[in-house]
Amino acid sequence: MPISPTLAADDTIARRRREGLPVLPLGFGEAGIPIHPALTAELAAAAGRGAYGPVAGSAPLRAAAAGYWSRRGLETDPGLVVCGPGSKALLFGLLMCLTDGDVAIPSPSWVSYAAQATLTGASPVYIATPPGEGGVPSPALLADAIVRARSEGRTIRAVVVTLPDNPTGTLASEATVRKLCAVAREHDLLIISDEIYRDLVHDPARTVPSPAAFAPERTVVTTALSKHLAAGGWRLGVARLPDGPLGHALRASLLGVASEMWSSAPAPIQHAAAFAFAEPPELIAHVDLSRRLHAAVTAAVAGRFARAGARVRAPEAAFYVYPDFAPLRETLRSLHGIDTGTALCDHLLERYGMSVLPASAFGEPAEALRVRVAPTRLYGETDEQRLAALESADPAALPWVAGSLDDLSAVLADLTAGVAEPGLTPPDPLEPALA
Repeated sequence: MPISPTLAADDTIARRRREGLPVLPLGFGEAGIPIHPALTAELAAAAGRGAYGPVAGSAPLRAAAAGYWSRRGLETDPGLVVCGPGSKALLFGLLMCLTDGDVAIPSPSWVSYAAQATLTGASPVYIATPPGEGGVPSPALLADAIVRARSEGRTIRAVVVTLPDNPTGTLASEATVRKLCAVAREHDLLIISDEIYRDLVHDPARTVPSPAAFAPERTVVTTALSKHLAAGGWRLGVARLPDGPLGHALRASLLGVASEMWSSAPAPIQHAAAFAFAEPPELIAHVDLSRRLHAAVTAAVAGRFARAGARVRAPEAAFYVYPDFAPLRETLRSLHGIDTGTALCDHLLERYGMSVLPASAFGEPAEALRVRVAPTRLYGETDEQRLAALESADPAALPWVAGSLDDLSAVLADLTAGVAEPGLTPPDPLEPALA
């Protein structure tokens, strides 16, 4: 099993920095903002806690997480909350609890879903997403895949969805999620809904259509501190299990896996996480600012790709842009011999120090010329700059952000040698987001 592409990209950028080479770091998906001092103070106050504690997590943390979901319309029993060292570990633990079946995942989808399924001995089954709706497999294609698998003597036991989505930065519609839930109910699938970006929908009035609202008896929801509160290195995630026989059986199995893998999440981090999931006003305000920052910069980055001739959907959530260079395929082939996403990303890195990830890392075909762009490291080199970006009403105009955006445009202009193919740059070059 090779190192995860996202972490490999980060290692490559770090190496180039050490070697004094130019970098334009757009490959690693971290939130890019400082942790709020109130959250840091809570961690410091609990630094002396060294006991293991319950495998499921402390009672205050589970109660706080239950309150977090209940405020979002998902009434939650604290007894059905399990915490772990990051939602990534919880997702792996959940997949380990499944037996005798494969796992359906969206194409494209976060790099670790397929890898984790493979590590558990299951086969990942990629299912294309509906146009413009990343993170959720097409319900019709999922149903077809289930029937086809059974005709071949295999069983699909679970489906993983991401709401909102990484890598596309989009949010699936309620209609699509409802249809997926109907397919899952008809074919007795467990739904694992990764909602780690839930609080970073760019339009705060837009509701995230969690499958837990439409198929509560079979949906597990996971989230963590790493995205909306930028505490990725703290490694603390929580899972909400369904209320009923399936949920209680999953809880027992997951706790067994957890007891052998991580025993319990670090006690000081659990204490700070309980404070975070209680959502005091200062953290709510912090998340609101981060949402505004991510929306502004991803929109600016998407615009630069669109003006260069790439096909780009307007970002709707999180901090990702997913441009498609397919309209420039012949230009890239004739100028640089590029005919795969990996070749495109290798060229961007070696010639310009620009790090992005190919669509193939997310389960798409090798020939796809889509790339995932994560612009959060453009927010600043220091906490002072990042805080200024966070508090700015127009972060894309800040000198260090604007300079990086201009560097991006220069790279894209050189990549296409100034060639503007006819009809590729309409007055509003971004594809509209799904309403």
